[in-house]
Amino acid sequence: MMDNDLDQAKGRIKQAAGDLTDNDDLKREGKTDEHAGKAKEFLGDVKDKLDDGVDKVKDALKRD
Repeated sequence: MMDNDLDQAKGRIKQAAGDLTDNDDLKREGKTDEHAGKAKEFLGDVKDKLDDGVDKVKDALKRD
């Protein structure tokens, strides 16, 4: 499991615990963790696409 998946899972668990204990701070912290995990996932996807693009450009330049 990747870090972003762990952050998202941790966030959902904190939100559930906050709901059970009626703790708004814990719910808010859980939402923050979950959103951080989603942001990391998005940024990782963007990085992968950029890396692929750079590799394609390198390959094209090597053929010339």
